Amino acid sequence: MFRDVVQRGLWFEEFETGVRYLHRPGRTITEADNVLFTTLTMNTQALHLDAAFSDALPPFNQRLVNSMFTLSTLVGLSVAQLTQGTIVGNLGFSEIAFPKPLFHGDTLYAESVILEKRASKSRPGEGIVTFAHTGRNQYGDVVATANRKTMVRMRPSEGDN
Repeated sequence: MFRDVVQRGLWFEEFETGVRYLHRPGRTITEADNVLFTTLTMNTQALHLDAAFSDALPPFNQRLVNSMFTLSTLVGLSVAQLTQGTIVGNLGFSEIAFPKPLFHGDTLYAESVILEKRASKSRPGEGIVTFAHTGRNQYGDVVATANRKTMVRMRPSEGDN
């Protein structure tokens, strides 16, 4: 007989403020990723789609990865370790910044620090956790930061299973 272990995120009680989680593996961003996300979201910015335009435009002289794709991937990289199956929903994002761009072929690595947590005042069995997400490229340069407030389930009691 085997004991099953199902991958999940952390229950509210398992989060500790001041802990940093390093999410691995990273995600290498391809041209196809960038073009697909950009066109799916109706973002016609030439900096993401037009190589001739972008190649001629300083200071980067190449296409940039869509910053919304960078943000989405940064958060996505944290899901398996932190919130898979335990999150109720996102409550909001703040302090979003993109200090350096990502380019096709760059690899995004994510880390998250638990800034604060508290039990919900209006929703029994749930709590609010605030994450500080940081994305770095393969050289260690910070390319994205964001604070994210989430509603997370508390661990079910034995009788709730």
